[in-house]
Amino acid sequence: MAYKIENYVVGPVGTNCYFMINEDTKEVLVIDPGASAKALYEKIKEEGLVPKGILLTHGHFDHAGAARGLLYDAEIYALDKEQETLENPMYNLSGMMGGASERYKATVYVQDNDVLHLAGFEIKVLFTPGHTPGGCCFYFKNEGVIFPGDTLFCGSVGRTDFPGGSMSDLVHAVRDRLLVLPDDTLVYPGHESPTTIGDEKKYNPYL
Repeated sequence: MAYKIENYVVGPVGTNCYFMINEDTKEVLVIDPGASAKALYEKIKEEGLVPKGILLTHGHFDHAGAARGLLYDAEIYALDKEQETLENPMYNLSGMMGGASERYKATVYVQDNDVLHLAGFEIKVLFTPGHTPGGCCFYFKNEGVIFPGDTLFCGSVGRTDFPGGSMSDLVHAVRDRLLVLPDDTLVYPGHESPTTIGDEKKYNPYL
């Protein structure tokens, strides 16, 4: 199956929103649409894509804020342990940048190690707490790609000074769940540049 990944930087803190596109069917998964719902909607329409799911790595406003605004019937997926972060404005930080306090909602709550079959892809859900209590990563094993949200960055890891954060949990999650993946796994994080698991093993000072 041919696929491609498109990256759109959205919102006030430069969040990476990704389109994971099945080029054979034009079906698309939207990962972490944190803002710019109208622009993302128009991009999907312009490319003739068919949304088959919206995947939220965690519930912070800059990753979940535009999910319901995409105006599609596609389900919104998040880890079950992240429901409180999504729904509580104190935890989802929606008022932090001077905006209105908001409550977010997934339509499907998944569990650790669940395997989703969406848009022709097989996606494993990996529970990686630390940045938030119910953060997760979406691992596309057959494509050798993972979307970790704010769990792992190029040369860094996510912040843990927000409500529910834990540096100990985060480092353990990355070591136990992500660094065991193949070294050539491509990592598309929630902010900044892509990296690989192998490079993070070698060069990430937090690990």
